[in-house]
Amino acid sequence: MATDINDSCHAVEAGAVMRLLPARPRLLALGEPTHGEDALLHLRNELFRQLVEEEGYRTIAIESDCMRGLVVDEYVTSGTGTLEEAVERGISHGWDASPANRELVRWMRAYNEGRPASEQLSFAGFDGPLEITGAESPRQALTALHDHLATWVDADLLPCTAETLDRLLGPDDRWTEPAAMRDPARSAGRSAEARELRLLADDLVALLEERTPHLITATSRDDHDRARLYGRTATGLLQYHHWMADASPARLTRLVSVRDRMMADNLLALTARGPALVHAHNSHLQRGMSRMRMGGRPLEWWGAGALVSTRLGEEYAFVATALGTIRHRGVDTPPPDTVEGLLYALPEDHCLVDPRRLAAALGDTRPAPRVSPWFGYAPLDPAHLAGVDGLLFVKALFPEAAAK
Repeated sequence: MATDINDSCHAVEAGAVMRLLPARPRLLALGEPTHGEDALLHLRNELFRQLVEEEGYRTIAIESDCMRGLVVDEYVTSGTGTLEEAVERGISHGWDASPANRELVRWMRAYNEGRPASEQLSFAGFDGPLEITGAESPRQALTALHDHLATWVDADLLPCTAETLDRLLGPDDRWTEPAAMRDPARSAGRSAEARELRLLADDLVALLEERTPHLITATSRDDHDRARLYGRTATGLLQYHHWMADASPARLTRLVSVRDRMMADNLLALTARGPALVHAHNSHLQRGMSRMRMGGRPLEWWGAGALVSTRLGEEYAFVATALGTIRHRGVDTPPPDTVEGLLYALPEDHCLVDPRRLAAALGDTRPAPRVSPWFGYAPLDPAHLAGVDGLLFVKALFPEAAAK
């Protein structure tokens, strides 16, 4: 069996990925089973470089705040600001400290230098301005949408004034209250003001869509796409805060579902501009149902990849990443009867595995699910292999300082 599995292993290259697929996907998803490991991000960077140079990809999206990502995109496309400012202000979740993320942004800016807009690379965050532990105020997205419409649409058509929005939004800290994640009563998401804001946000988004021909002519398609991002983010955040204020057993499931639906909407918008690479946790990108424990209870929901794949079909492709060891996190050699254990016997430090040939090599053997001793690492679920187009296996991860 080891020889058969070895035959399914290829170098991690864009060409090898494409040979696993029926056609170049509009959205190529590269998942990771843990966050914060730069070795995985360096592999992502190299794959994106090859996709740009060999396959015509022009956009990369990472699991970061979609509103803050606009800062990075402005830097890589026009050189606005500095590399340090773009990364610090434009990448969320603490991943601005990653050398690999900084290198990605630096390379994209260098690539774009002197190229016409039609040939330039774009950067996007596709997560909402939120995390599992909380969410931002809808102020930035909602006021940006209103400002855009107020500039280009007759005032009589607007459902409210900027002053009304400001009054209803109130202080931002009422939205970002840290205790609200554990205590729904501390959330502002079901206040009278929040209910009115949801209606106004829906009206503003509807007005944006209804005036599309005029707005694109008066501004540009890029400006209109950005305004639509404001609208998606504003309505999504208000929905997220609504469910933060919910006290029913459905609360946590609804929160993770809203987050992934926001991710899916952002990804679908990006694919309308051309082929893109998205990088995020496997659980957000897989076709199968996502599962986790939170607040002491099991949660099940459909992630962004599952949602997007229903719309894109074969134009969506998912390459999952599986790991052997992360010894500095207490993740040691995988048991030999797991997928990771079988691949760990391969001589390569990392390789791209054809899941169909892997399944053929396994035959009737059913790998056991691996159990992680560290909460930050999610092993590959063997039941999801059938929904994987490619499997990137990395034998060992090391601390970034040691890797240098």
